[in-house]
Amino acid sequence: MKKLLWFLPLTIGLYACPFESNVPMAPAPVEPVDSNLTGYWYGIIKDFSDAFGIEALDITKESDSVYAITRYGKAIKEDMILPDTAYFTGYTSYIGGQRYMNIEGFIVTVTPQRKKPPIIKKETVYYIATIDRRHDTLTVKMVTESFSVRKRFNSPEELKQLVSDMTSQQKNIYDDQYSLSYRKIQKPQPVKSF
Repeated sequence: MKKLLWFLPLTIGLYACPFESNVPMAPAPVEPVDSNLTGYWYGIIKDFSDAFGIEALDITKESDSVYAITRYGKAIKEDMILPDTAYFTGYTSYIGGQRYMNIEGFIVTVTPQRKKPPIIKKETVYYIATIDRRHDTLTVKMVTESFSVRKRFNSPEELKQLVSDMTSQQKNIYDDQYSLSYRKIQKPQPVKSF
């Protein structure tokens, strides 16, 4: 099953999916926005085929504790360029000293019906990623789909406990495909036409 994603992660996966949950890992944003995470971040990814992806994250402050995340991407496959832009919000929480981003996104499903308009359903989903900044590099690691067969949790505390248990047992819950590094650059300005 293919799904396009951001970030956040804030990253895109062409052959696998990041972990999706019905709840975030923290019930509400409480940590203040860290200005060191905001800005325009640029990275290049390569998957296991001949597709090349170029990705950028524009992370801004939406409120005192919430980030607005725009993921710009494109995949180049042979002679086709596939643009991809996604919008998310996120907030940070911690397990021990590790900072995580709780990323909120949406999945839209369209169910066709005979002789009636299709049923369109929008569902909120949450993604989880570690996020670390060192100097001018932002490293994001998404929790992978195979992290848990369970996708529905009764509370954020339940999900947080599972992540904590897995990491304390030193189990790798991340996928190399979702481990991306970004460099902070000045945001490109639109080209003016003459």
